[in-house]
Amino acid sequence: MAIEFNGKTIETTATGYLLNLDDWSKELAEEMACLDEVGELTRKHWDLIEYLRDEYINNGQNQPNTRNIVKAMSAKWNEKLGQKDVYELFPKDPSKQGGRIAGLPESRRKGGY
Repeated sequence: MAIEFNGKTIETTATGYLLNLDDWSKELAEEMACLDEVGELTRKHWDLIEYLRDEYINNGQNQPNTRNIVKAMSAKWNEKLGQKDVYELFPKDPSKQGGRIAGLPESRRKGGY
């Protein structure tokens, strides 16, 4: 599978995850969000995407589950969040759909919480 973007073919897995982390860009993330019916990425979307990328790139390829995402975004936004708050941003699972749009490999862990 592949995504045609800016005159370039970006290779993906059958489930839409980038094969090469270096192919990712903010512009590609915006395109992937549209293709995945997330819509326009807001500041909160970007906060979550940046958190997932930072955890993967700078913390031993860690891919946080939904519970850890809720805790991290609660701290970042200085508000008490629940699981539904992050699912409003990425309805198909913040850790998986968010990770896909963040250009990360598919997480093999089971369960989101």
